[in-house]
Amino acid sequence: MDGRDRVLTALDGGMPDRVPCALNFYYVSLNGEAPPGYDWEALIDVQFVRLPPSPEEETFSRDARPYPYDTRLGTFEQMATYARWSYHPETPIMRNPLARAESLADLQAFPFPDVSTPYHVDGLREQVQALHARGLAVGGNLPHLGGELFEAAWRLRGLEAFLLDLVERSEWADFLLDKLAELACRNAQVLARAGVDVLSLDDDVGAPVSMMIGPQVWQRFFKPRMAAIIECARAIKPDLRVIFHSDGAYTPIIRDLVEIGVNGINPLQPDHMDAVRIRAEYGPRLAFWGTVGRQTTFSFASPERIRQEVRERIETLGRAGLILSPAYDLGEPDIPWANVAAFLEAVREYGGM
Repeated sequence: MDGRDRVLTALDGGMPDRVPCALNFYYVSLNGEAPPGYDWEALIDVQFVRLPPSPEEETFSRDARPYPYDTRLGTFEQMATYARWSYHPETPIMRNPLARAESLADLQAFPFPDVSTPYHVDGLREQVQALHARGLAVGGNLPHLGGELFEAAWRLRGLEAFLLDLVERSEWADFLLDKLAELACRNAQVLARAGVDVLSLDDDVGAPVSMMIGPQVWQRFFKPRMAAIIECARAIKPDLRVIFHSDGAYTPIIRDLVEIGVNGINPLQPDHMDAVRIRAEYGPRLAFWGTVGRQTTFSFASPERIRQEVRERIETLGRAGLILSPAYDLGEPDIPWANVAAFLEAVREYGGM
């Protein structure tokens, strides 16, 4: 098996020749951190395509380079995306562009960005073909404001205002979510036409202990729209696999995710979700993508502890339906390379039959 076979087999609930390895649910580059000559790309089984930036995003990123990185605001690429949506987390007065809406008409007048313009399509198929030629599975993410539906909506309206919309102004919430779902469907179709193997849907609805919204609210406002996004993509590529990402705890909606056609969930942060219990309930037919490391593990644990955790995950979750990946991003500046290498090498060592 090559990496592509392993990932697709795992997402179908099967048992590949060894447990596949990923570094996240989006494009990852470690070229600036890895020691010279360390071929980390040979140890992963999946890579994600990079959507070409818009001219505005390129200009923003270039202009921001001289300034220090601010972890509160995100990467330069994230900040460029925020600018396209008129979302300014660095400026409290302008933070949420729709926070002052006084009527549905104010929402309708908002200039939603066109995220489906040609520059987001150019070269995607060639990227997919190049990664397939290396034996890798290929994933794709939708361009969005931090998440497809819930997260994008509250960033536009402000969290408190959008939560009130869900309860008191359902027509406002429906309009905003319909617009976001429409954008997401168009972009999901672009990725499907490009030939990606895995569509990653990203919407943070989980908090450390419970969901940020109740499961009934998710079922009413978000489940049918997530289902429509998946259907749009699979109308073009019926064998497209789908993973759903949310930080925090979102166990109450797992059954709904399975019902709408999600193959795997990410990242199952050990601090917030009990992967062993979920595996016991659903078996390998629901793939797990992630599971390794609490919030401070990769920054402060020893390489040996990370190796032990990889081994524990395989022993307790089984090799079927499992794609091991760090449960938290590796982009923090205090993560030593030895810990990243320990993870990559342990998956290869312990993941075989």
